[in-house]
Amino acid sequence: MPIVTQDPLEQAAAALAKDPASAERIARGIVARAPSDPRPRLILASALRRLGRPSDALPILNDLARAYPNAARTRFELGLCLCAIGRGGEGDRQLDEAVRLDPNHAESWRAIEDRAFVAGDAPRELRAQAALARIDAGHPDLGRAAELVVLGRHTEAEPMLQRFCTANPRHAEGFRLMAACHVARRSTASAETLLRHALTLAPDSTRIRFDLAHALYAGRQAGKAIAELQPLLAADPANFAWRNLQAACLGLLGDDAGAEAIHAELAEAFPANARVAVNHGHAARTAGKRDIAIAAYRRATALSPQAGEPWWGLANLKIGVLTDADEAEMRRLLDGRLPDDDRMRLSYALARRLEDAGNVQEAFTHYATGAALARRHFGGEGRDFAAEATRTLDLYTPEFLAARQGSGVDSDAPIFVVGLPRSGSTLVEQILASHPQIEGTMELPYIASIASRIELEGGAERLAAATPAELRGWGEEYLALAQVHRRLGRAKFIDKMPNNFRYIGLIRMILPNARIVDVRRHPMAACFSGFKQLFAEGQEFSYSLDDLAAYYRHYLAIVRHFHATQPGAVHTLVYEDLVESTEAQVRALLDAVGVPFDPATLRFFENDRAVRTVSSEQVRQPIYRSGLDHWRQFEPFLQPLAQGLGPDLSGWRD
Repeated sequence: MPIVTQDPLEQAAAALAKDPASAERIARGIVARAPSDPRPRLILASALRRLGRPSDALPILNDLARAYPNAARTRFELGLCLCAIGRGGEGDRQLDEAVRLDPNHAESWRAIEDRAFVAGDAPRELRAQAALARIDAGHPDLGRAAELVVLGRHTEAEPMLQRFCTANPRHAEGFRLMAACHVARRSTASAETLLRHALTLAPDSTRIRFDLAHALYAGRQAGKAIAELQPLLAADPANFAWRNLQAACLGLLGDDAGAEAIHAELAEAFPANARVAVNHGHAARTAGKRDIAIAAYRRATALSPQAGEPWWGLANLKIGVLTDADEAEMRRLLDGRLPDDDRMRLSYALARRLEDAGNVQEAFTHYATGAALARRHFGGEGRDFAAEATRTLDLYTPEFLAARQGSGVDSDAPIFVVGLPRSGSTLVEQILASHPQIEGTMELPYIASIASRIELEGGAERLAAATPAELRGWGEEYLALAQVHRRLGRAKFIDKMPNNFRYIGLIRMILPNARIVDVRRHPMAACFSGFKQLFAEGQEFSYSLDDLAAYYRHYLAIVRHFHATQPGAVHTLVYEDLVESTEAQVRALLDAVGVPFDPATLRFFENDRAVRTVSSEQVRQPIYRSGLDHWRQFEPFLQPLAQGLGPDLSGWRD
């Protein structure tokens, strides 16, 4: 049998990635024998670049580009060499020319993506990611859907993906992309199912495993998400995406120091990326590192002045750090063309600055502008809160609850703090968490998750048909999910998800010994405080004065119902009373949750625990009275709110 000898040109090309020195040697030999052949010269230039000698490669590549102006690979190598010697602008133009000549040249798109990320050029990075998604899809019918998913146009992509997955039931990438659509509409359980199926088809896919970790994180299953991240981090511990998600998971689990440390490392590694700086600011703020947070947000505004999020980050510290110069800059930016997302955040930030400066009328105008944009961004139209309250009252009758008495889990560990956002619940949490028997966790999503699953399975009929074993199982599920947040091992823990007032009936059935604290505030103060706050998610009702009024009445109706049907099940604490008579209210609160008085609860502002809500800076100060009637400055603009509240404007304490 004759011996097959590898072609020298193929040998040089094969050596490029792992042994560029050999590739250089072989390519030089070929060039000496065939100086007019462009192929060995391109391999030689690539080898020189990989060996850290881009200046030596440049003359070769310039000659090739002149002789072969339509060669995408030459433009790619030329672009990388120019970038390597500090001529980044020219290099980027060559990379752009490479993908113009060959839209499927993945290496050029990856170089564009990497450089855009380092530079913090999010639009350019997104364009590259969309192109790579199209190229990597692995099927001509999947490419466009992949682009749409990356661009955030999930509603357009989903029908295409459904057809594709039906026709190609063993194509892992199709199921991965379909899962991304489910995550976008917060159907994380379905996304997990799709991704686990995709992993059976492609068990070695790091992309699918990372998407699974992200879906688990989005579903607030941070422990499971970290377990999926572990093999990825072991193989590539410096990967930005892996580490960024790891930090987010640590934050969700309450390891705020660990999360901030990772974000600090990433900010140092990518100093030109404004998004990385913003993430560091958020993490530092949660960890109580105010000065570091301010510096990170400032760095982000310098890197990307038009980006709204760092401006809102500074404003949302609520300590008056924005200056006259900042105000002028925000006005200038808002006078120009901006994406709605940035305009929304800048509007809120400028409004906060104007409110601090006493310019009430203009502040309200900018709050209203920001709220209108947020309403469009987050959705929230079409909710009938009165009907929702009626359904709750009709279901949880005294007879319905009495028939299920004795079911559920016999645990008095959970303390649920409920109410409207911005009503003092974070302050109450901080007071309770200063008691040696009580641990503060965060706004846990688990009751809402269980309730959503019950709703999907039949809602009221499913709940009415639940057996005592099922009720106990749901309670055990909640406690198991919450356990990962109980890092101090104290007897009791706080779940401070305000919207859990909607699930008081469910809580009473599955956790009958849990304590429920309703923190109530004057409706005008509570609703306006919510209106001028840009929330991360989940408070869509807060961007309309009419919706806020309806939601407040919905909240009162439900809490009043349980006061009447199950006296003592809910302890209502009025925020204004807490401010005026702190010690008496704290003693009553501690008695209601079943612990003795401890003086540390009156020194709550000395507690250095991490606080994740928008009130994080305020609860690190002693109680002050000055903010109680702050809303009255804006009263002339709040008439729709007052009218919507109706009789509850005066009878809210009842």
